[in-house]
Amino acid sequence: MEHWVYTTTILGHKASFNMDTIITMWISMLFLIIMALLTTRKLDMIPSKLQLVAEGIVKYFNDIAKASMGSDNAQKHIAIILTLFMFILTANLFGQLPLKIVHIAHGELASPNNDINMTAAMALVVSIYYIFYGIKAQGGKFFFKGFSISGIIITLVDWLELFVRPFSLALRLFANILAGELIISTFLGLVAIGLPLPFMLFELFVALIQAIVFTLLSTTYIALAIQEE
Repeated sequence: MEHWVYTTTILGHKASFNMDTIITMWISMLFLIIMALLTTRKLDMIPSKLQLVAEGIVKYFNDIAKASMGSDNAQKHIAIILTLFMFILTANLFGQLPLKIVHIAHGELASPNNDINMTAAMALVVSIYYIFYGIKAQGGKFFFKGFSISGIIITLVDWLELFVRPFSLALRLFANILAGELIISTFLGLVAIGLPLPFMLFELFVALIQAIVFTLLSTTYIALAIQEE
């Protein structure tokens, strides 16, 4: 499961790109754009099955956002919350397709979240997002929530969390998706027929759970950043 690494020179510096996961990332995004266009093309009071699924997903995360940060703030931040969930879920499920039949120069196609660069990029975006809106909502007080001389250790831990949160988000998603694909590949190598099927079905469940976990944690971090309490 080696990556297809493409190396080039940019402004006199060497840069490497994992082309296999970049390709699947763009395919996942294209799929989401097409599905969004199909879903919103003809909205109706009596929804189609596709519209019903989309409305269910929107309502689920909208309710969670409202409970975490209130109705007004939920409407401001629901776009990034839904985008994270839909992209991560699509990218996770993409890794469950029989991509071995597509032969590329090196390695093989896999889920974009099989790449730590992908999950780290999303975690970094989430961190920049909630820090930005935290500062916008509270100014410099964002970095000194609950600060007191007696609780300076807690304050230092809070500051440390600003760096730990993106690392934990990125590593959790990457490790779970990579481990799942490695397990399936191992069993495919041992017994190609029958044995890998239960693990492949289980990975569909893992793909959904990991997308929900990443999104819910991101929602919590945003809510904690913008609220004064």
